[in-house]
Amino acid sequence: MSKVFHRNPLNDYPVAARGDGAYLIDAKGKCYLDASGGAAVSCLGHSDRAVVEAIKLQLDRLPFAHTSFFTNEPMEALAEALIRRSPKQFDRVYFVSGGSEAVEASLKLARQYFVEKGEPQREHIISRRGSYHGNTLGALAVGGNAWRRKQFEPLLIDVSHVSPCYAYRGKQDGETDDAYAARLAAELEDEILRLGGDKVIAFVAETVVGATLGAVEPVPGYFKHVRAICDKYGVLLILDEVMCGMGRCGALFTFEQEGVVPDLVCIAKGLGAGYQPIGAVIASKKVYEAIVSGTGFFQHGHTYLGHAAACAGALAVQKRLNEDGLLARVTPLGELLDKRLRAAFGRHPHVGDIRGRGLFRAVELVEDRATKKPFDPSKKVNARLKKEALTAGLMCYPMGGTVDGVHGDHVLFAPPFIIEEAQLDELVTKFSDALAATLGVPAALAA
Repeated sequence: MSKVFHRNPLNDYPVAARGDGAYLIDAKGKCYLDASGGAAVSCLGHSDRAVVEAIKLQLDRLPFAHTSFFTNEPMEALAEALIRRSPKQFDRVYFVSGGSEAVEASLKLARQYFVEKGEPQREHIISRRGSYHGNTLGALAVGGNAWRRKQFEPLLIDVSHVSPCYAYRGKQDGETDDAYAARLAAELEDEILRLGGDKVIAFVAETVVGATLGAVEPVPGYFKHVRAICDKYGVLLILDEVMCGMGRCGALFTFEQEGVVPDLVCIAKGLGAGYQPIGAVIASKKVYEAIVSGTGFFQHGHTYLGHAAACAGALAVQKRLNEDGLLARVTPLGELLDKRLRAAFGRHPHVGDIRGRGLFRAVELVEDRATKKPFDPSKKVNARLKKEALTAGLMCYPMGGTVDGVHGDHVLFAPPFIIEEAQLDELVTKFSDALAATLGVPAALAA
């Protein structure tokens, strides 16, 4: 009997024994194509020797030195590499151990920014419904997924939530992209005014929404409207790229594809590619300088921030992405994956939408394609699909609550950047088998 308190104690998990490129192999020798990167983490697959060797070398030199006493070479080098590849507005990197910690740090940094500036009345955060920003209490409060929040709501800070930019379900018939973006921006402005124009700290959003909506990208111009509204009222823009960033959508920073620059950006997952736990907040010059010219001290911290071995691994990941050419593979491979998904499921009676960007793709499942009616949650379509996919030897990321936190199912795909074309075919074939086993509808009906 396992003594581990597993995520789901009632589940019987296979034992992951080793990794080989895009595959994980369990203790019984069964291979699983990792088409989701775990949770969009393993962007380099599971056996990148350059990253492993960098970590091993750092462990031989120095595994850990607490950052209240020392800095360390890998942390300094990684920060320099990230800032060098960032827009000129950015100036400093604050390292943590994962995505939830990055979001928590960004919220506290944003609040302290205004305290340092002499605007302590700013106390409100605005986010979006259908979002996910992490499972610590602050990050969970900012998140807008009803199911994830429900039992913990008495412990959560009060955060306002406005509509997500979710064209498949939110865009009205006949509405242009720009009109839809302008309508959502007006909703954000109305909420800022309701709370008090000078009382809002930040607007928080995922650049491309990940786990809870499934690779939902914004319509063109949406974030330009949002940036303008934030600037009008002095509100900070915090973009969460924990899942969608670090090359996942085809650029190191996904916000660059939107033509905007946030004040703070949160990164994790692909930053370390799963080889070590690491996350970070990249801060703009104006935020950093407000702290330095004020108290000079960010009132925050964690034991393992700036961990030397984690930073060494993440620095090696940056080299693999930017100097060894793996980032350049993301867009063309993503387009090939999109074509394969549309060819296989584009007319499937239970596939409502196929969407995404780069190697960040999703399929939204529906009971009725014409009306977009979701499946009854009691059918547990996403959970059954995950089980069937594992049986088929495929790791994908099915989730429920897509529509409103309760209803709706989607499947997220986030394969490693090293995936080959033949493995894209394997992905689609295995997913087709899993979908047929779950819904009882053969994939041939898609043709």
